[in-house]
Amino acid sequence: MDQSDRSILKVSVGIAVLFVLIGVIIPQQLASVMGVAQGFVLESFGWFYQLVATFFLAFAIFMIFSKYGKIKLGKPDSKPDYNRPTWFAMLFSAGMGIGLLFYGVSEPISHFAVPPTGDGSTEEAATLGMQYTWLHWGLHAWAIYAIVALALAYQKFRKDAPGLMSSTLQPVLGEKVKGPVGKTIDVVAVFATLFGVAASLGLGSQQINAGLEYLVGIPNNFGVQMIIMAIITVLFIVSASTGISKGIKYLSNANMTIATLLLFAVLFLGPTLFLLNMFTTGLGSYVQNVAFMGLRLSPFDADELAWTQGWTIFYWAWWISWTPFVGMFIARVSKGRTIREFTVAVLLVPTVVCGLWFTVFGGTGIYLELFQGLDVSGQGLETALFFVYQNLPLTALLSVLTVALITTFFVTSADSATFVLGMLTTGGKLNPPNRVKITWGLILVASTSVLMYSGGLAGLQTAIIVSALPLSFIVLVMCYGLVKALNKELKELGQSNKDGKQKMKKAS
Repeated sequence: MDQSDRSILKVSVGIAVLFVLIGVIIPQQLASVMGVAQGFVLESFGWFYQLVATFFLAFAIFMIFSKYGKIKLGKPDSKPDYNRPTWFAMLFSAGMGIGLLFYGVSEPISHFAVPPTGDGSTEEAATLGMQYTWLHWGLHAWAIYAIVALALAYQKFRKDAPGLMSSTLQPVLGEKVKGPVGKTIDVVAVFATLFGVAASLGLGSQQINAGLEYLVGIPNNFGVQMIIMAIITVLFIVSASTGISKGIKYLSNANMTIATLLLFAVLFLGPTLFLLNMFTTGLGSYVQNVAFMGLRLSPFDADELAWTQGWTIFYWAWWISWTPFVGMFIARVSKGRTIREFTVAVLLVPTVVCGLWFTVFGGTGIYLELFQGLDVSGQGLETALFFVYQNLPLTALLSVLTVALITTFFVTSADSATFVLGMLTTGGKLNPPNRVKITWGLILVASTSVLMYSGGLAGLQTAIIVSALPLSFIVLVMCYGLVKALNKELKELGQSNKDGKQKMKKAS
């Protein structure tokens, strides 16, 4: 590791440790400051998050139909590393995570009880709830990931640049990406990743605790959640030490298997025909209203505006904060794909899978409340899933599988995040040293603990919303840089073809 790389690592670790110490020494003051910061960003930049998320979706669609579509993410003769079914499965695994289990029932049922507009607990609210869940986990989210992954893959595999966020801005900034500006960009990416993943780990520890409470009566409180995090920290450090080809690979395969079993189990044990009809209706409502929902803020109604800020704006910030993490993963498995094939797959495959997931789990919760009178919406966010299981056959088996899945997701999320954080702070090394990964793993867990202690779920949300703001500007510049680099390449390719034709003409 050269001196430049060391400086990024030292600065990032130093700031992160300082944040953890502040959270330990003065947690109430930290919570107060973060609350003020969140309020300021939501009120002053909510409109910006809506516009920028919509722009990213429009940009991704533009890339599909543009003249750049045939350019490969790799050398002209490079072939994909994975066949198409395996690649689709990897894209799906990138979309799967603790959030899908935490919000699988709780988000649609929350929107059903308190919709963005109109009366709650009605058939109209049920359709609206699924419609907005599709919005939050659909095309907008995957467009954000696709853009960053596309820029990273293009620079890494086409131009042999380091796997860093700063490298994607080289077409705009030139050699400045190797100086203080580039280091600042990578540090911003580090902290957006840190807080974005911390939110998932916080949700995961809360839901594992909720599952254990349902299964064996273990109390649901902060102390137990810290014990759970300590145990899982040991597991993911062991996994991280074995390398990406072993630990992450085996756990990801386990995730896919258990998640598929759960999805089909709930589909067939629950109201199957109702869920299939709801999937079709939800998809149609989403496609019909996606543009309006993606720009909705309700400036004349304070309650509706607060709903949008608390849900939609939070999600846009969360996805932006996850872009270095998920973007690097998607980029790494997409070498050899064309820009058109890549963008279509990243937009559509995970969107449909996420829509199916939320329809099955959330739709079951809505069915139980709307038609059987059960109080699903009255449950906590972390317990709603287990409450639904209590009203299905094979309750214990579903609960055990879910706790196991959340645990493996927890380990793979932390494992993958330490890998990405290691890359970002070691000059883009594809195999960061174990000591660097373990250091980031411990900081990640400590940051999650501090955020949960000082503000709970609200603290996690605040960290995401604030840290994603500067990163969103970086992604905007990244879009401009990508188009500039692709235009330059097409121009050079055109000139090369022209010179080749002239040589052939002279030779003849």
